[in-house]
This record gives sequence, C-alpha cells and structure tokens, in this order.
Amino acid sequence: MSYLGIDVGTGGTRALVIDAHGKVIASASAEHAHFASPRPGWAEQDPRDWWRACGEAVRNALKSSGTRAEDIACVGFSGQMHGAVLLDSKDEVVRPAIIWCDQRSEAQSIELEQMFGRDTLIRLTCNPPLTNFTLTKFLWVRETEPKNWERVAHAMLPKDYVRFRLTGERAIDMADASGTLLLDVTNRRWSQEVLSKTGIPEKLLPALFESPDVCGKVSAAGAEATGLRAGTPVVAGAGDQAAGAVGMGIARVGAVSATIGTSGVVFASTDRPAMDPQGRIHTFCHAIPGRWHVMGVTQAAGLSLRWYRDNFGAASPGVQKKDGRDPYDVFADEAATAPAGSEGAFWTPYLMGERTPHLDPNARAALVGLTASHTRAHVIRAIMEGVAFSLKDTFTIFDEMKIPVTSIRLGGGGSRSPLWRQIQADVYGREVEIVAAEEGAAYGAAILAGTGAKEWKSVEQACDAIVQVAKRIPPNQKDSVTMQQAYGTYRKIYPALRQVT
Repeated sequence: MSYLGIDVGTGGTRALVIDAHGKVIASASAEHAHFASPRPGWAEQDPRDWWRACGEAVRNALKSSGTRAEDIACVGFSGQMHGAVLLDSKDEVVRPAIIWCDQRSEAQSIELEQMFGRDTLIRLTCNPPLTNFTLTKFLWVRETEPKNWERVAHAMLPKDYVRFRLTGERAIDMADASGTLLLDVTNRRWSQEVLSKTGIPEKLLPALFESPDVCGKVSAAGAEATGLRAGTPVVAGAGDQAAGAVGMGIARVGAVSATIGTSGVVFASTDRPAMDPQGRIHTFCHAIPGRWHVMGVTQAAGLSLRWYRDNFGAASPGVQKKDGRDPYDVFADEAATAPAGSEGAFWTPYLMGERTPHLDPNARAALVGLTASHTRAHVIRAIMEGVAFSLKDTFTIFDEMKIPVTSIRLGGGGSRSPLWRQIQADVYGREVEIVAAEEGAAYGAAILAGTGAKEWKSVEQACDAIVQVAKRIPPNQKDSVTMQQAYGTYRKIYPALRQVT
C-alpha cells in the first residue's frame, strides 16, 4: 500500500506519496496564488486557495506516477502553523486567514501578558504571548473587526481547514494546537483557564487528536476535488515543524534538527515538557504521542538570502542562472571565495522581527562591520553566517536548560548547500548529518499516515525503519574557532541595535 502526505505551506501545497519502505513514488506541488500584506508587518492568505492548490497537487501526484486512488491506504497532513482561519455558521470564510508571520497583534500580546502575567501564561501553556500565536490573532479580530468576529462559528489552523474540506471533520493535532497559546501543553488538552479568561468559547475550536490518530475519512466532495477514494482514512497529522522533524527521524531524546527554510528552526525531541522560564524557545507537544519538543525559531532564515537576491542579487549578471543553475548555487560559489567570519562583516537576520531569543516583533535586520575591502562575496557569506549564528542562539539556550544534543540533522533548503552545511557545522562546533530522503514536512505527514494505517507500530519504529543518514559533515577546526569568536561579537549586535531602532 501507499501513503499520501499533504503539506500546506506558505508558498504552495505539496502532495507526496511513499510506499511501505518509505520510498517516494510520487510528488507534486501547486503554488498559492494569494498572499497579501495590506500594511507593513501584515500577512494574509485566502484559505480557499489552499484547498484549490491541494486538489491540484494531489491529482498531479497521482497522475504523474500512475498511482490509483485505491492504492492510497491513508492520508496525513502537515502545514504552516499559527494561522487563524475563521468560518461562519455556513462554513464560509469570514475574512482572509492571518498567517504565521503576521505581526499586527503586538497590542494583544501585551494585553495577554497584563491579563495573566507572563510567568502564569508560561505555566498554563508552556509559552509566552507572542504576535505569531493564534490566540493573539483571534483577539485582534475581536477587538478591531467586531462585525467579523460576530460571524465566527468555527476557528481552525491552515492544514486543518484543508482537511476539513477533504473530510468534513473539524480536528487538530496536539503539535499544531501547541502553537495557538490555547493548549495546556503539559496535559495535552485545551486550557480551560485561558479559554475562560480570554472569553474564547471552546465550541469554536476543533477536537484534539494525537498526530497518528485517524480523525476522518475522505468525503464524496473531497474525493471529487482531489481524485482520492471516498472513505480513505485521514490522520490528524502535525504542524510543519513537528512533521518535518518526523521526516528527518527526530523521534527520540537527544535528536535535534536545524532547518533553514523561509524561517529557521532548531527542534529537539524531549520526554518531558521542558520549559524556558524566559519563554525564549517554544515548548510544544511532539507529533509522537507521549513526547514533547522544544523549538527555537529564526523568523527570516532563508528569507534573508531571498530578500538579498530579490533586491540586490538580480542586478548583477554574476547571479543570473548559468546553464540552468539555481541563483542560490551561484551565490554559494561566490560566498565560498570569502573567508570564514567574512572578515568582520555581520548580518542580523531580523527582517520580520525575531522570536528566539529576543521575542521582539520590532527587532530590525542589520548589515554591520563593512569596510571598503569587503565584496559582494563577503556580504553573501555574512548573511549565511548570520542565519547560522541566529540558530546557534537556540543551542545556547539548550545548553542552559540542559537539553541533551546527541546528533544534529540539517533540513530545508539550507541543507542542500554544501557551503551552508559547513558553515553550520563550524558555527555549532559539532558534526552535522544529512538524511538520505530530506523531503520536508510532507514526508513526515506520509509517515504519520502510514503509522495511522498500522504499517508501523509507532512513529519511532517508522523512523528507525526508513530514515537513513546519507552524509556526515564534521566542523573544520580552524574555521570553527573563528566562528566561535565571531559568535561572541554577533551576540553584542542586537543590544546595540535596540538603542537606535
């Protein structure tokens, strides 16, 4: 039998099919047509566009491989976290979804801190109030768009809306629910104290499931839209970070992933809900029943390099595609000509504010330390190093919290660049690993589907059976010494910037 994973990302939706050995037999993606930023710091998408893209991606994945609908034994989901999808009593979208990177709800975050007290909210939900979390978005709509809020009968997260359209069932997994600021993460249930004090009715929220649990079946309407067989079981799945971690085999204590996509995430599996009293990292339920994870987030990781490419890179003939090569590969070749440490040039990647470790939606990016001798190669390398330094901030917090780190696996677009791999090994001062099939969150969603269909007894067993390490990259000792010294300087930049921005 085969298992389908569907990942509802920010830029598009991906459908991926694996067999019982974990081999990818089909995949297809469909771009999202809708992304709006009506004001600085705002980010919105149309949920109906996600559903359209899901149908397109699934149909193309099945068609390209000749996979029959009857061959799909179970479907799993992953998706962008923290978004607020609001539906009325007729299940029509009330307003565009406010997605993960939106920063408009700073006032509501402050309001929550005053309402509960920061320490109390961390005790109740394992996390501090942040603009990214779903609850702050609910409060913003209630306070600034009261007529829209009056219409709201159901609320859910992005992937859960798409699964609702596929199955007709309202459900959410523990991992994704952890990012709402409404979940009692320790006890894996909605927090009655937070719901009561904020006035959010529990009836607005979906039912809670563990990630491998079957929570619905493909409906007749879902089958017509996607080409899947009506009645096919569907599991709850997980938010993209937990699903991506499953796809990389981050299942047991000590296993850590460092992923560079649009954002950057350092993710560690734990057997307890370990909390940072300062709230600098997130403590969420894992996609594995009875397990949790801690996670640090860099808002603009790969986004930093894309921002540079879009605004400055294309102006240079040297970064245009050469013989079909990706511009990022050309960037990496250029950056490799600059020495480790970029000869004193630094990039702080705060283009979208910052979560870990600063919890500051008003943080601003900066390129500092430039001299007349610096070249474009230095700047590109400084951006790549700055992202790695930002991710190292999470490892620093792990050390403080005594979170064990026995292995580090790299994922996302950053793991495909040999230079960025080496930079990370040098900055972390540890060997890093690349898995054989780094297919992202859709792969983890497919593994969860296979577990739900009893192909494997547990998520851990599935990871042991099918996730293999393809390469190990040790740090360059000389360059690593340089990078540890540079990291000390990097840590001084944010406090200095806060005095002038």
